[in-house]
Amino acid sequence: MRKGQRNRILVLLFLRTRTQEEKGTVIVHLQACVTAGLQAVVKWGLIMSQRDLAVLLFDNALEIVLAFDSKGLIIYGNVAAHEKLEYGEDLVGVPIDSIFPNAFEKDGDNWILAGSVGNEISRMTAYRKNQTCFPTDMRIVKEETTGIFLCMAQSVLEKEFLSHELEQVKQETEAAMKVKSEFVANVTHELRTPVNGILGHVREMLPEETDKKKLRQLNLIEHCCVQMNKLINNILDFSKLEAGKFVLEPRRFKFRDMIDYVVANHKGRITEKGLDFFVTVSPGVPEYIVGDELRIVQLLNNLLSNAQKFTSVGKISLEVIKTSKMKDSIELFFLVNDTGIGMDAKEQDKLFQSFSQVDASISRKYGGTGLGLSICKQLAELMNGSINVESVKGRGTTFTFSIWVGRDPEESDTDLEEESFVLPKPVSAFSDALEDEEQEEGFASAANREKLLKSLSKLILCVEMENWEKAEMFMETIRQLTANAPQDVSRTVLRLKMAIQKENYEKISTGIETLRGLVETQEESSIGER
Repeated sequence: MRKGQRNRILVLLFLRTRTQEEKGTVIVHLQACVTAGLQAVVKWGLIMSQRDLAVLLFDNALEIVLAFDSKGLIIYGNVAAHEKLEYGEDLVGVPIDSIFPNAFEKDGDNWILAGSVGNEISRMTAYRKNQTCFPTDMRIVKEETTGIFLCMAQSVLEKEFLSHELEQVKQETEAAMKVKSEFVANVTHELRTPVNGILGHVREMLPEETDKKKLRQLNLIEHCCVQMNKLINNILDFSKLEAGKFVLEPRRFKFRDMIDYVVANHKGRITEKGLDFFVTVSPGVPEYIVGDELRIVQLLNNLLSNAQKFTSVGKISLEVIKTSKMKDSIELFFLVNDTGIGMDAKEQDKLFQSFSQVDASISRKYGGTGLGLSICKQLAELMNGSINVESVKGRGTTFTFSIWVGRDPEESDTDLEEESFVLPKPVSAFSDALEDEEQEEGFASAANREKLLKSLSKLILCVEMENWEKAEMFMETIRQLTANAPQDVSRTVLRLKMAIQKENYEKISTGIETLRGLVETQEESSIGER
């Protein structure tokens, strides 16, 4: 492609994709070209390619572009100016005040800008050759080297028409999307009936079947029906979300019973792969909360299923922390970490897009529609939260999401005020109960801070020696020492722990320095109080 052709395409793409709200931005971008453009048009001695490029730039603009001298005579008009002002080829030499009479004032032999006209966009009336007129948004800039003025104007009527057309297209597109989503939701709902019918009959036959071959076939049919139901549920949820018909159903429930249910759901499959599974629930999380239990379980099931699917060696962990509290609600922070295949930054960009896998081989090898994480994102946002991912290729992935849930109306304010932001020692999910460890010394004690600083020094040494096993041991000590610590300390500890699991030197260094600074600040504060 020749350079001139390429420039033309780039200019067209730039100018023809601007929205009406960006009219000021368009002119600002054009202004960046004013000096080179005007000099190329009005100065002699410049090579032809420069003049051609300047004319190309202005002639492909949708707005009226006029160049005029200090006497107010037009020396250049672009294609849009000739067409919209209806001057044909007679525009050069026309006084600028015959087109914009209210924009200029006479000063001897020269024309000067009226007080309201200049670098800012002004509403001015433009007159055609036949003296009919139309309103414009106009701006004038001066090229200081040559003394030439450049006027750029956009028809207000044209702008409003385009804006109306854009809004109409937007509404039609949204309506079409809604109809499509409703259709998919209805069809998907109808698919459930035959699938559940097959599943019901198979489960009735299973206990009575003794033939091993037929038993295997029935088990296979049952497995296929279960997988089909999962697929149908995903498509149905996605369609409801897209159609704006998804409604949360909050109710009061026991939070730790929900976690036990999720753990029991995944423990078998995770242990079959030889993976360690750890669960931590902060003591700050209330016993009862008010929220949509089914959708919170759906979020956790999806993230834990992904972790189990993409992890062959190592461990999977789930942590839950209460991070904020308001009058009638609390914010819960969930962290799902694995030591699986991980992703690079480019792959992470596609992660929450609908029907998207990291690459095609993922779908072939591991299965899935690519809807799960898109649904998770929308569910988290419906609960006034968000979902994020951190990952290192070959080292694992950490998903975090936050949601706001209602406080238990039967829980007293006093009890909540006494709760602290705690990160307890991880508890294996293989145990039947999640037990909390109490700290003998609070974070604020001098002895505790001294132990913490010593542990940080040992942690640095382990990281420098790349002894990650011992580094995790010292990290666990730090976690215990920072129990009952302020919120900023606890969050820093959590980020540091994640960085050590990923062996991310840069984030480890940042985390250690931040934590050391917070500990020293706490120490200075304690001395000041004494």
